[in-house]
Amino acid sequence: MLPPLGIMFALFVAFTASQIWNENEAASAAVAREASALRTTLVLAASFPGEAQKDVRARIRRYIQEVTAEEWPEMAKNDAGLFHGSHHLAGVMVSILAVKPTDPAQQTAQAAIVTALENALDARRQRILISEVQVSLAKWACMIVQALCTLIAIGMVHCERRLTAAVTMGLFATGVAVSFLLIAAYAGPFGGDLAIGPGPLVETLSEMGSS
Repeated sequence: MLPPLGIMFALFVAFTASQIWNENEAASAAVAREASALRTTLVLAASFPGEAQKDVRARIRRYIQEVTAEEWPEMAKNDAGLFHGSHHLAGVMVSILAVKPTDPAQQTAQAAIVTALENALDARRQRILISEVQVSLAKWACMIVQALCTLIAIGMVHCERRLTAAVTMGLFATGVAVSFLLIAAYAGPFGGDLAIGPGPLVETLSEMGSS
């Protein structure tokens, strides 16, 4: 029974680890896509008159500041809302659509900005939804029960050799602890020491300040 139990535990760990790593990759991609869309908006906004451009830059600045100062801590606590903060980007869209293009270049830029803002809002929605995903208690319970069953099986196989049983069970328990620690460290993409930070958005804010 020992090999099947060990294989089943390994499969539980592999499936859970695959889930959280995929979520972390998707979260990183969403943050990068959001920052890229905001940069595109800022670049294209230069095609419009001074007041419209200033309004776009001001709203995006406030949006990034609010996201980094308020939304990121909320995501770490799985408490971020989809509608909080999005009004800044909606305001940018309203401001741009209120401008009457004076030439084909502005008309093209206006359409491209709307598309970029839609991408930014979609990326924001995706990262918030990902921040709410956690490893379920059922998965933790299954892995713990499977690990305990495997430990008991190891002890029974080596019951006549106590030293061998102790060493073997200790090695397996160490592997279980390391696996659980790794899963727990990456379980929340936006929380903990290995959390995904708002780096790309902060860089966009820095570029705005230097330009």
